[in-house]
Amino acid sequence: MTEQIPDPRPLYAGALTWVRGLLDAVRPDQLDGPTPCPEFDVRTLAGHLVGTVGRARVIGEGGDPREAPFVVDGIADDGFAAAYGEEIDKVLAVWRDDAILDRMATVPWGTLPGRAALAGYVNETLVHGWDLAVSTGQPAEAPREIAEAALAAAPRVLPAEPRGGHVPFAAVVEPAPDAGPTERLANWCGRPRR
Repeated sequence: MTEQIPDPRPLYAGALTWVRGLLDAVRPDQLDGPTPCPEFDVRTLAGHLVGTVGRARVIGEGGDPREAPFVVDGIADDGFAAAYGEEIDKVLAVWRDDAILDRMATVPWGTLPGRAALAGYVNETLVHGWDLAVSTGQPAEAPREIAEAALAAAPRVLPAEPRGGHVPFAAVVEPAPDAGPTERLANWCGRPRR
């Protein structure tokens, strides 16, 4: 299985950089606005994005990500990009070790090789980045090569069925004809165009 999954670290680093730029552009007056995630406003989504990077770091360290915050609270209105940047530095330092890629890792959805775990966080980063971008009126397409790689893997790691219940994704949404790869990935994860 691990031989079939390429090293996800370059994709993850690129996705993180894209989202950091989105967070840099979020205005404090947008933080209470809605997002495509019904349970998150923009502030909570931004805190969740910070939390996902912390969880990916914990996975790389050999820990259980369910013990790390799902949403990081207490970040100043103008501090989300900086908090995210600090987490990026930590997670990339941890994942530099090539051995982590093939070590079994605990993730919220099971136990699998580190490279598969980190590939899941590429998907999460891109989809929540899309959520943030469309919620704040920013361009919602990540760098094409990153989004296309995640989109190509999505049907293998997140089948179209079942959805709902223990699978925290809505039904696949038919993409618009002009949808780019990031939007199509969000559609695959159940997010409609807004």
